[in-house]
Amino acid sequence: MCGIIGYTGKKKLAKENIITGLKNLEYRGYDSAGIALSENGEINLYKSSGKISNLENYIKDKNISSSTGIGHTRWATHGEPNQINAHPHKCGNVTIVHNGIIENYIDIRKKLENEKITLQSGTDTEVACAYINYIYEKEENNSDRKLKSIIKACSDFRGSYAFGIIFSDEPEVIYTTRKDSPLIIGVGKNENFIASDISAILDFTKEYILLEAGEFAKISCNSINVYDSNLKPISKNISTATWTASEYKKNGYDHFMLKEINEQPQVISNIFKKYLDNIELCSIEFEKYNKIHIVACGSAMHAGLVGKYLLENYANIPVTVEVASEYRYKNQLLSKDTLVIIISQSGETADTLAALRIAKEKGAKTLAIVNAVGSSIAREADETIYTYAGPEIAVATTKGYTTQVAVLSSICLNIMKNKNIISDDKKIYEELKNIKKILKNIIENSEVYKNVAKKIYKCDNLFYIGRGIDYALCMEGSLKLKEISYMHSEAYAAGELKHGTISLIENGTPVIAIATNKELYEKTVSNIKETKARGAFSILISPYTNNTSDFADISVELPDLSEFVNPISTVCVLQLIAYETAKLRGCDIDKPKNLAKSVTVE
Repeated sequence: MCGIIGYTGKKKLAKENIITGLKNLEYRGYDSAGIALSENGEINLYKSSGKISNLENYIKDKNISSSTGIGHTRWATHGEPNQINAHPHKCGNVTIVHNGIIENYIDIRKKLENEKITLQSGTDTEVACAYINYIYEKEENNSDRKLKSIIKACSDFRGSYAFGIIFSDEPEVIYTTRKDSPLIIGVGKNENFIASDISAILDFTKEYILLEAGEFAKISCNSINVYDSNLKPISKNISTATWTASEYKKNGYDHFMLKEINEQPQVISNIFKKYLDNIELCSIEFEKYNKIHIVACGSAMHAGLVGKYLLENYANIPVTVEVASEYRYKNQLLSKDTLVIIISQSGETADTLAALRIAKEKGAKTLAIVNAVGSSIAREADETIYTYAGPEIAVATTKGYTTQVAVLSSICLNIMKNKNIISDDKKIYEELKNIKKILKNIIENSEVYKNVAKKIYKCDNLFYIGRGIDYALCMEGSLKLKEISYMHSEAYAAGELKHGTISLIENGTPVIAIATNKELYEKTVSNIKETKARGAFSILISPYTNNTSDFADISVELPDLSEFVNPISTVCVLQLIAYETAKLRGCDIDKPKNLAKSVTVE
């Protein structure tokens, strides 16, 4: 889940262009950063711990003139995040940046040590670098020597990787390959790039080539040559990005997260306009499946829980929701009547991608719900529905989650139409038609969320409670608060409190209760009163806030909407409470510690 970029061009702009690209990739990791630059026939490394700004300050006064280089921003997996472990790594003739994990690096390290090769870092990447160099030194000297060395080394690596490689004896050329980690080749005029994703190169070009797993490329300023593992040339199509560089900027907002929260009314409105009038969202006949598996990680899994509730309660289809990291290692019990829905914002989530491949191997029909067009999951699934949320830079997802919920709602409504079981559709469609205005009004109610934040930001522990679909929303709200404020918070089904959890309630402990379902409202209120009787500071989020002063210290009123819209509107409130709380606690909201945006390792 690191970010890599490479540049080679006729102009000596490698340092500037790579730093610009790394800043756009920083959401992928920010433990350390580094660049390797070709200068006067030598490859020089510049590395620092911490964020890219540290690297930028380190090199800003250095007189560097280079036309080729590779850069890296790191989310540490092997070896602590310090300058020594920062990428790039250089061993002999080979300099490398890497996104992924070499799972068998210990065995390869032992082999290198037996050959009296000394390594300096604790990373798997330096092992990969040294191993490529070890093979290169033994390889017969011919025009294909470098590619053959990389291909041979990769055949011995077990795990995932996207590599950017420069050889000291050919310093103006970048070699690259990938397996289970994303990588594109940016196509410019008298300059070319490699990058983990399109965000890194949009300041320079919108044209790119998707490198497939097991393909190898040799890139100079005016040529791009792609080969398979037998060195057979491969012809590649050039794609054009639909996103723009401005979409990766804050555009006047204090944080990317706040910007992306405010983008939700438009992107959600776009989804319902695009998919609701289309009875067939894709070619899948949902009605013929008697069971659905939804597989995802993190917030995408929470979106899946909302989908499960809607599909079971309104479309009468049994649904299981599984964490991808568990699903891939269990007996999936798939049949021809099971549809597997894979949800991933990036389309590159390692565990989710592995689960997709297992489902396909076992003959299940697969549907991907993703944001990133052309991503691995989007390409490998039988069918894909895009969320079209646009770039999401803040590590904590906002519009990524709500657009996934909107797509699942659209799927459910379409199934209901096809089954002729939809009821009260006039009310639902009126809400969907006005969703932009509804969400905008909720988001603009900022003083209410700031008031909640002032009451909770100094607390060490916090609980979210709810029933039915509200419990799924509690899980997302709790995760959002944990991610960006570092407060310990937990989500519980409200009825489960008395089965142990209520023992943790102390005087002043904040309890945020979500109660959007009128039929379950009185039950949830009873649970709030149970916590209130034990000293809790209670916050009610509900459309039903009349006569609540005896059990709610603060009431946040929601519009009374259908369950196809309530999850989206409620989560906007939870996102803003988390945002305002993190702001008061002085946290780095867009780049919370220990996290990265795209989890491309197990």
